[in-house]
Amino acid sequence: MTAPRQYFSTGTTKKTDNKRRLQLLKSYAPDWIITIALAAVFFALDGVHGFRREFSVDDETLQFPYAVHERVPTWALYMIALVAPIVIQLLVNLITIRSFWDFHNSVLGLILGLAITGAITQFSKITTGRPRPDILSRCIPVAGSQDPTYGLSSDAICTQTDDSIMIDGWRSFPSGHSSLSFAGLGFLSFYLAGKMHLFDKRGHAHKAWISLAPFAGATLVAISRTMDYRHHWHDVVAGAILGTAIAYFTYRQYFPSLASPISHRPYSPRVPRDEDVLPTATSHGGSRYSESGEAEQLELIDGGVRKPDPGPLEEIWRQGGDSTGNDAGHA
Repeated sequence: MTAPRQYFSTGTTKKTDNKRRLQLLKSYAPDWIITIALAAVFFALDGVHGFRREFSVDDETLQFPYAVHERVPTWALYMIALVAPIVIQLLVNLITIRSFWDFHNSVLGLILGLAITGAITQFSKITTGRPRPDILSRCIPVAGSQDPTYGLSSDAICTQTDDSIMIDGWRSFPSGHSSLSFAGLGFLSFYLAGKMHLFDKRGHAHKAWISLAPFAGATLVAISRTMDYRHHWHDVVAGAILGTAIAYFTYRQYFPSLASPISHRPYSPRVPRDEDVLPTATSHGGSRYSESGEAEQLELIDGGVRKPDPGPLEEIWRQGGDSTGNDAGHA
């Protein structure tokens, strides 16, 4: 016999939903608090004096001109690394799975990655104290300055009166523009790759081009720092590695692996609905179970592995949901 259907009053349902929303708010509040705190640290450290390494007035790598107007000023960096990824992720969300929870996770992961990257970058800058390639132009040494017979020169030979120019002159390593652009656009790149199932073992050139386009933008920002003589190439490379690593780290906090058959979905909210049932990952016989708990049938053909065709991406996106339930469309 079919079990009798249970009915609940609208008032009870609304009360349950409101209670769950409050639990979700409490669950993710620490994430946002930590993210905001790290961002505050990033801005607070901007005016710290920091350590200043000694340098040689004869060092040709430090004799480049000071560029008053940068190719990518600070405000443009924030637009490129923060605003643009948020807008693009929102548009992709609306085109694909149309999930509020996906948008929440993508924004939280993006901002957290930028905050962590920014804090690490600032700490590294003020403790390393590496002179920028344009330090002599900033410093304006006393006429006829020479290095000591058995040593290097310090900022004591400088006649520059603008403190902000001087403080910024010893913050070459690592490149903040490079690290932040790779953190923001790198996260966007991973987000696009997940939505398009880039690593579905079928190979599509257009997916690769679209997914790597944000990295290309970050690379151009990084290169511009050497064109403005703001950084040595080592600083730019270090910043790119740092930003990319943090971007992937924060992406995986809220989204599954790019190789997952459900890479287009965000992780489930920490507070599940009462009716949600968590799948278990097991294996039986010759089947291999994916992250979604569904068995993947693998077929060997001509020495290669062919997986069942899941259909076009549009059909996959319409499935909605997330990795463990039906919460992707609503919190």
